[in-house]
Amino acid sequence: MNRRSDFHFFNLLTGSFRRLVGRPLVAEPGLGPDWLYAEAPFAVLAHDTSADPLFVYANRAAQAAFGYDWDEIVGLPSRFSAEAPERAERQRLLDAVARDGFVADYSGIRIAKSGRRFPITDGIVWQLVDEAGVTHGQAATFPVAG
Repeated sequence: MNRRSDFHFFNLLTGSFRRLVGRPLVAEPGLGPDWLYAEAPFAVLAHDTSADPLFVYANRAAQAAFGYDWDEIVGLPSRFSAEAPERAERQRLLDAVARDGFVADYSGIRIAKSGRRFPITDGIVWQLVDEAGVTHGQAATFPVAG
C-alpha cells in the first residue's frame, strides 16, 4: 500500500487528529494526502501497533529531519528515532499518549540516520484511532526549521 497518496490513511491521520486534539492537522480544506506527504511545512510520522512499533508513514519533512528516504524509514522500528538513553523518556511519552489520546507541546531530542542529534519542540503525538474506535498506531507532528 502506498500511504503517501492513500486517502484512507490520510483520513485516519487527519480525522483522529481532529477528534483528539480538537483542531485540523491540515488547516486548508482541499489539501490532501499528496500535499501532506510532499509539501507540508511540518513533519508527520506514524507507527503501527506491533510490539516493537514500525514506522508506516513519514512525510518528506520528517524524512529530511531524520535523514532517511521513504524506503529506509518505512518499516524501521520507531524506537530508533531516539538514542538509547532517550528511549525511556520516549516510551513514557507513548504510554501517556495511549492513556490520554494525545500529548501536546512535546519537546525532546531525536537522532538522525547520520547520528546527528536534533531537538523537537512544540510536537503533538496522538493515537491513530479510526471512527469505529480501532487503534492503528500513533502519529507525531512537529515543526521543522525551514
